[in-house]
Amino acid sequence: MNELTISRAGHPLYLRLVKALGRVIMWVFLFVTALLTLFPVLMTLAGSLKSNVELMSGGSLLPEVWQFANYAEAWKQTKFAQYTWNSVFLSAAVTVGTLLVAAMAAYVVDRRTFPGKALYVGVQASTMFISVGAVVLRPQFDLMVKLHLNTTLWGVILILISAHASTFFILLGFFKAIPRELDEAAMMDGCSFFRSFFTIILPLLTPGLGVSGLFAFRHAWNEYILPLVFTMTNPKLQTLTVGLANLRYGSSAAMQVHLMMAGACLSILPMLLVYILANKSFMQVTAGSIKG
Repeated sequence: MNELTISRAGHPLYLRLVKALGRVIMWVFLFVTALLTLFPVLMTLAGSLKSNVELMSGGSLLPEVWQFANYAEAWKQTKFAQYTWNSVFLSAAVTVGTLLVAAMAAYVVDRRTFPGKALYVGVQASTMFISVGAVVLRPQFDLMVKLHLNTTLWGVILILISAHASTFFILLGFFKAIPRELDEAAMMDGCSFFRSFFTIILPLLTPGLGVSGLFAFRHAWNEYILPLVFTMTNPKLQTLTVGLANLRYGSSAAMQVHLMMAGACLSILPMLLVYILANKSFMQVTAGSIKG
């Protein structure tokens, strides 16, 4: 490399141009990513305001006549209020149960040594990478039949809580960042193992609980197969995802895609509210990572 190249590389104007080019590339990448992410949502929103004939025939992105009545019809046909309550109950119970079970498991694994600890962590990790799907659906249903929970949402709740491996590892990482000296100081002050967990350690885990709770809530909210199977004999317990699928065909056996899109837009609103409430936890996690 000659002296002229070195002098150009170290010139302030050259450095500013490189930084400006890097920013342009970054913003272009973010814009394209946001566009690809939001495009399906915009398509669904536009489709929910079209008639079924216009939607099925294609045409422009924006509707020719804005059909706001689609939302009222979707609300009426799906019993939206009842199904939304079922989904909120299911998702909230799964979130609370998952956080409680995963937090206690992660705390014990991080703070205690016991026989089979490595095996337990390995089994938890294997459940994240091996998806058996519908293979275990029949055994799960048979188990809930023996527990007399096959006709309620509690069977679905217990099954979804048992799938807490991802939450376990997320919280395990947060526990490793909490000094062990806090546990030792609590023990010296007379706190038991469980009391120090609930009164001292758990409040410090608020950012991790917020992020993990959001993921658990979203997973339970979007679950379809389990609520479908467990509510076949009791349609009043159907969740919103199952109810929206029932909009596929109307009384004339024609596909009601416009109503499905309207119902999908309505079903997004509770998740948006949860994301807004959990945004503070994401900010705390980001701030903590920067300080660390």
